Amino acid sequence: MDRILEVVHSVLPTTPARWLSMTQAFPYDLLTARPAPGEWSAMECLQHVLDTELVFQRRLQAFLMGEDFPTFRPDTQEALPDPTWQPLDYAREFSRRRDKSLPELAKLTEPDLKLKARHAELGMVTLSEMVHEWVAHDLNHTVQAERAMMQPFIKGCGPWQGYFSDHVVRS
Repeated sequence: MDRILEVVHSVLPTTPARWLSMTQAFPYDLLTARPAPGEWSAMECLQHVLDTELVFQRRLQAFLMGEDFPTFRPDTQEALPDPTWQPLDYAREFSRRRDKSLPELAKLTEPDLKLKARHAELGMVTLSEMVHEWVAHDLNHTVQAERAMMQPFIKGCGPWQGYFSDHVVRS
């Protein structure tokens, strides 16, 4: 995508606001319901983007310092949810972490996007590719969360279910 830095600065700031809105407005049981066995709930998606915000920050620093970085394994490396936190607490923490990322991203220039680093699993990657992945990752997990929360409504809409066939999560 051309103008990726411009797009990054328009997309990434919107994600925390979307999560804050969802966690303030939607009931807990809707946020925590898994759409199918083995699939993530909206809250699990939020926990993941919260965890990976630190991963993206570390990767950005690795590129800028000319260092390689390890693979992130979400199934084994995510922090355990804090049992005292409510959904809004996670969204607020994600917002706080993103507020730390945005100024660092704002410092990037077009020449920086050509920087390369070795990803332990993917091999040589560019900062441009990682920035694209950051935006795609945000949008992917927000859509995944919204799709998870759609499931009870799709099941309950009777003859309109066919209109949502692209969004049904199958086990």
